[in-house]
Amino acid sequence: MASSRIAVVDDPSFDLHRSARRHPECPERLDAARSGLRQALPSGASEPIAARPIEASELDGVHRPGHLDALDLAIGEGRFVDLDVDTFAGPGTREAMRRAAGGAAELGAALMRHEGPRRGVALLRPPGHHAERDRAMGFCLINNIAVAARAAQKAGAKRVAIVDWDVHHGNGTQDVFEHDPDVLFISLHQWPLYPGTGAPGEIGLGEGIGATANLALPPGSGPAEYAHAMRRVVRPLVESFAPDLVLVSAGYDAHARDPLASMRLDDASYQAMATSLIEAAERLGHGRVGFVLEGGYDLNAIEGSVAATARAALGERLELSHERPAAAAALAIEHTARALAPHWPGLFVEPG
Repeated sequence: MASSRIAVVDDPSFDLHRSARRHPECPERLDAARSGLRQALPSGASEPIAARPIEASELDGVHRPGHLDALDLAIGEGRFVDLDVDTFAGPGTREAMRRAAGGAAELGAALMRHEGPRRGVALLRPPGHHAERDRAMGFCLINNIAVAARAAQKAGAKRVAIVDWDVHHGNGTQDVFEHDPDVLFISLHQWPLYPGTGAPGEIGLGEGIGATANLALPPGSGPAEYAHAMRRVVRPLVESFAPDLVLVSAGYDAHARDPLASMRLDDASYQAMATSLIEAAERLGHGRVGFVLEGGYDLNAIEGSVAATARAALGERLELSHERPAAAAALAIEHTARALAPHWPGLFVEPG
């Protein structure tokens, strides 16, 4: 089920979010991502999706009441400010964060339209997956992918799966959904690393227990280890959960070139992981997958990896690695499978 049209969210306001000093989360990241998208998408394949400002009411079910007002108060008017040691705001941040979240909402709704595109890419800044219900952190102000998931639910999705392959744990997205049985959250991340959450035993709370999966991979994990995680945990969970939409927190900082982490993925790894998730969505009968930009701080890696992801979205398939994973990573992945097994009977049978 190849896709001839790709929904694309982008907006000039995203470039206005900048720090007063050198910072890895910079506007040049979007230049690289845009270049990658242009390389991959032929003329006429892109369907622009408007990045309109989010309304405070649309953050219900994502952030606590008053989150947007608190951000406005902290940011102030026309000045640079540090919200914490990692997270900044500047004169253009208010507009950028509102439109990034609004664009995410539009993407979630667009992918659920009967006649709409089945694939989407959102090139958003600021990123979002570290933003918790009541706290901005980790370069993130509003949790964009959580907004997209809630918008998709309002547009008719009963269940949504979020796969976070950013090298850092998506603590904010987990915080939003860990009690929610209708949103499956899966994070593949380097362990240990910022923000220090995402242990295999974190599998959700209350009614949401079993709907959170954390694959805490050791430093140095690469194509073989991520492929094993996809086959052993991610694909079985996604297909068994049977979501109406798959969303991806598409950070590219597990790339071997990235300066902020110690993983070994390459451009092809992202195309293979995207292929696997698209195939899962197609097996479910709808093929709906949306990729939302998160981290990634080497410009060449972003450009190549975004291009690879977009090629997969268009139908250019690439298989996951068949190499044997390192023993430490295989054991870490097994910890996750064992933690989830009581809540998914028969799904995580011990390999022979």
